[in-house]
Amino acid sequence: MKKNALALNQAATLRGELLNPDCPSRELLKRITSRWTMLVMLALRDNTLRFSEIRRAIGGVSERMLAQTLRYMEEDGLLVRTAYEVVPPHVEYRLTTLGREASEHVLALTDWLENRFPAIQQQRQNAEPRP
Repeated sequence: MKKNALALNQAATLRGELLNPDCPSRELLKRITSRWTMLVMLALRDNTLRFSEIRRAIGGVSERMLAQTLRYMEEDGLLVRTAYEVVPPHVEYRLTTLGREASEHVLALTDWLENRFPAIQQQRQNAEPRP
């Protein structure tokens, strides 16, 4: 019985426990679910794009925030940054296999969000204001 409990505890540690405030997976959750990461994943889903193309595709993001988002995504193995040694510098971004896998989940969530937005918007309008 002790062996099973230990094995279960090890499996939970490997998998992560997002509801636990000390879970290291929370930082990854924060990064992946940021609005900019999700939008970059959608923009790069079937494309290899340059920085300015990504910025135009998603709109509303500052250069600084996009650069930080791309850096985090590269650190997490979600995208590959390819720099070409030409003048002017040419850098392209594309999703890795892991990034494409994550983008499928993001796409499912954003599809749901866009399909359910009218109902949610209606609920917001019908909600009574709180004091």
